[in-house]
Amino acid sequence: MRRRYSLHFYLAGAVAARAGDEMSGPALMLVGFALAGSTVEASSLLAGITISAVVGGPVLGTLLDRAARPGRLLAGALVLYAAGLGVILAGLGRLPFVVTLVIAVVTGLLGPALSGGWTAQLTHVVRSDHLPRASALDAMTFSVASLAGPALAGGVAEVLGAPSAVVVSVVLIALALPAAWKLPVRPGRERGTQTPSVTSDLAAGIRIIVGRPSLARATLTSVVCCVAQGMLTACIPLLGERVLGGAGRGAVLLSCAAVSALVANAVLARLPRSVAPETIIWASGLVQAVALALAIAGSPIVLIVAVLMVGVGEGPQLAALFAIRHREAPEHLRGQVFTTGASLKITGFALGAAVAGPIANWSLPHALTLAASVAVLAVRGFFAIPSASAKPSGGRTTSG
Repeated sequence: MRRRYSLHFYLAGAVAARAGDEMSGPALMLVGFALAGSTVEASSLLAGITISAVVGGPVLGTLLDRAARPGRLLAGALVLYAAGLGVILAGLGRLPFVVTLVIAVVTGLLGPALSGGWTAQLTHVVRSDHLPRASALDAMTFSVASLAGPALAGGVAEVLGAPSAVVVSVVLIALALPAAWKLPVRPGRERGTQTPSVTSDLAAGIRIIVGRPSLARATLTSVVCCVAQGMLTACIPLLGERVLGGAGRGAVLLSCAAVSALVANAVLARLPRSVAPETIIWASGLVQAVALALAIAGSPIVLIVAVLMVGVGEGPQLAALFAIRHREAPEHLRGQVFTTGASLKITGFALGAAVAGPIANWSLPHALTLAASVAVLAVRGFFAIPSASAKPSGGRTTSG
């Protein structure tokens, strides 16, 4: 019966939700600057709606794991996230900015629903033998969203005004509601069994992430790589201005990374078992480190090649991370593992951008050097955690 839910329906919903999410950040920055007239307030809105994910992710994941119909809960989270964006838009210029910022922080608690919370339901959509390919396709939705979202935000803001960009992001998230609402029902606990407390489930999810070496390695490496990616993003306007002749051209660099990530994942989807996910995790981190080092050169051609390489590293790493999470996470904690991991990555990205911004204003090469060093640190972190070679975990199936 659950096979009546199509993978294509899932992917369409994921693209809409994630494009709306990717569009909302730049849209909020643009509308914050347009209505509040301050770059500080504009960047504060972006930080507020991303930084709180580290708290919201684990709690949301636990609730998804306990829900008999996780799709209904996920749809509710999408509605609240979209409503929060609408309230932020309505409050700017009318409410004290501190109040609007608090609303952004509260709204950001639901951000992981659009990333990890959605992906956690993939095992209920496809059979276990189709999961590697489905995971690669799911990772592609992030690349499509990261390509379309910022471009839509800038284009709509230019033609219709910054507030309209926020409205369009809300509409995109709303378009994902049918796909979320109709997600398959997950198997519930047997009647009469003891239901653990939310706190117990939270602790159990953290223990799974930390206690399973393969999952711990992948989580640590991907989060530290996200810090490096946040640093690169903070450098994008200056790179556009100094290397490509205009700060606005920095968006082209983000598009280059998204396109190469999309192409790399398309290749990976056709060869889902060609390389072990663990190998992809650390090798992709190394590719990103080399790419960030190349970006220091200051040549337009070298810079574009470097950003394309960053995408080649980001895309497959995300698909490999999904494969490891699906394999290692127990069914009753899957949602928490995915949303906790997503919240850590979102927070890592935000911290990287916050740290690199002032450094880039002082010295752009130093900021890029730091980003490359952080990516190298991510690879070192992977090998710093001992593997589980002595344990029989390698015999697990992809269904977890």
